[in-house]
Amino acid sequence: MSFKEQILEGIPNELPQPKPFDHSLNHAPKRKDILNDEEKKLALKNALRYFDKKHHATLLPEFKNELDTYGRIYMYRLRPDYKMYARPIEEYPAKSKQAAAIMLMIQNNLDYAVAQHPHELITYGGNGAVFSNWAQYRLTMKYLAEMTDEQTLVMYSGHPMGLFPSHIEAPRVVVTNGMMIPNYSKPDDWEKFNALGVTQYGQMTAGSYMYIGPQGIVHGTTITVLNGFRKIKKQPKGNLFVTSGLGGMSGAQPKAGNIAGCITVCAEVNPKITQVRLDQGWIDEKITDVNELVTRVKKAKAEKETISIAYLGNVVDVWETFDKENIHIDLGSDQTSLHNPWAGGYYPAGLSFEDANTMMANQPDLFKEKVQESLRRQAKAINKHTAKGTYFFDYGNAFLLEASRAGADVMATNATLGREFKYPSYVQDIMGPMCFDYGFGPFRWVCASGKPEDLAKTDEIACQVLEEIMQHSPEEIQQQMADNIQWIKGAQENKLVVGSQARILYADAEGRMKIAEAFNQAIKNNEIGPVILGRDHHDVSGTDSPYRETSNIYDGSRFTADMAIHNVIGDSFRGATWVSIHNGGGVGWGEVINGGFGMVLDGTKEASTRLKQMLFWDVNNGIARRSWARNDEAIFAIKRAMQTEPNLKVTLPNIVDDDLLNSI
Repeated sequence: MSFKEQILEGIPNELPQPKPFDHSLNHAPKRKDILNDEEKKLALKNALRYFDKKHHATLLPEFKNELDTYGRIYMYRLRPDYKMYARPIEEYPAKSKQAAAIMLMIQNNLDYAVAQHPHELITYGGNGAVFSNWAQYRLTMKYLAEMTDEQTLVMYSGHPMGLFPSHIEAPRVVVTNGMMIPNYSKPDDWEKFNALGVTQYGQMTAGSYMYIGPQGIVHGTTITVLNGFRKIKKQPKGNLFVTSGLGGMSGAQPKAGNIAGCITVCAEVNPKITQVRLDQGWIDEKITDVNELVTRVKKAKAEKETISIAYLGNVVDVWETFDKENIHIDLGSDQTSLHNPWAGGYYPAGLSFEDANTMMANQPDLFKEKVQESLRRQAKAINKHTAKGTYFFDYGNAFLLEASRAGADVMATNATLGREFKYPSYVQDIMGPMCFDYGFGPFRWVCASGKPEDLAKTDEIACQVLEEIMQHSPEEIQQQMADNIQWIKGAQENKLVVGSQARILYADAEGRMKIAEAFNQAIKNNEIGPVILGRDHHDVSGTDSPYRETSNIYDGSRFTADMAIHNVIGDSFRGATWVSIHNGGGVGWGEVINGGFGMVLDGTKEASTRLKQMLFWDVNNGIARRSWARNDEAIFAIKRAMQTEPNLKVTLPNIVDDDLLNSI
């Protein structure tokens, strides 16, 4: 069967032959055995409802074996035979160009070069899933191939609920992931209900079909590293950034370090993903012996090199050894998936990768003890370095949160609301006040033609637009504009593309709208093919996350999620092609609500109208909330937005005199 025929087939009438387990790929760890016998029967019933009754006797023992072996039912037999990658949009069987664009993005999320665990449909973060099983994938792609511009596909935590009558201005797809009743949103709830096949962890851009490989966070990481060095009044050249994690998004760290111009040491325990990053050119060198690492870093410091080094081993050993060897760390952080500490997001020191995976599945309580012991050790070593002058920041991966729960010495001496920890979140001191409060966040686009020359043309267009805007920009945002112009000019030479022909840069509402309008005009003029707009959920408006995106909100509202819900509702009726809202992502299940969107530009007048309506709201919704929290930069930004758009009227805060408060 051809590719198009397989898509249109959906779940086949006759079962394909079972597929051998491919040991060469990076696979998800075995999940813990959390279901009782009756719940396991329920999980099997839930899986079999995708199939004609005539197949149940064949599939039942197979699915039971998957559940017993892996802790989940992935339906490996249903994996398609065709290569998984983002094809040019014309190659998809579709009645709706918007639906074809979504198919392209789904396949990009599952591309072997992009996805962390492709056979388990996990894109990044250890558990960030596009779907829970391959039947869901097949059925979703079939629905998208069949749908018209007067239907909307409803996605229920990976499950395609179905096509519903709609209208051309409505979203083509509405996605929810993990939207649990609050009292059922603890880590073990994810394990249980995911094993039952009724919900999933969509991470941020994984379950919303908008992941573009490590590039998606390279830019944000580059800005963070650059501004981190600015904060300590040092140049990156010859100075050291130490962190950990090479899977999924955190693979961006060494590339960002190279772009910033520093020495980067990034520890990773998984040999397969380390080799992938080396082969992809995202790291320069791989070292397996910590003493050899010490020698290499000393040489790099002496010669003021710009280099990224992966240490295949545990980051705790790096922090402890560098302390003993008096290697000064200028910037320090951590980007292991500590939102998922008990199921492969963090590997404890003192155990091999293989032994840790075995203990994780078979002795989960002991594994948890080992993780918490390791976090205490890591925090202790970090404290020794910060006493010597290291600037350490939490990189929004829940490191400080989980370390505090483990009893580590990470709490502030004089804690205040929003400043509970000894070290800041990078959003609190860098990204929040410098970017998000001004409305700058990770705007991204994908060239649906799949042509590198289209991407090069869009880079050129975006750069021209930003340079024109910068000529009239206020002083307060000149640094952001300059950083982004420099970024986009170097985007091609930095070889950031993994998977789809995609790009990301930080822009405010004005920048996003003007860039998008310029793209739409270029499409109309047949200079480029269709373009898919999106953004990271890690942005100004889409995410309520008290320990990351909204950690610099100090009015007590950082534990509310109104903004994220408002954002996705507003995007839905202002013209987004698809929208998503998730529980969990980045910092963990139950710790964040986050939303995203996708928008297809096709050169039409209608697309021009939609992009202006939606992108303005998508940014200014968040600035309004941040200004109400009394963030000075956001007050400046929303006042500026109201001056340019007369129909925008936002409630502004009145500032209370602290001396008056202190007098009572």
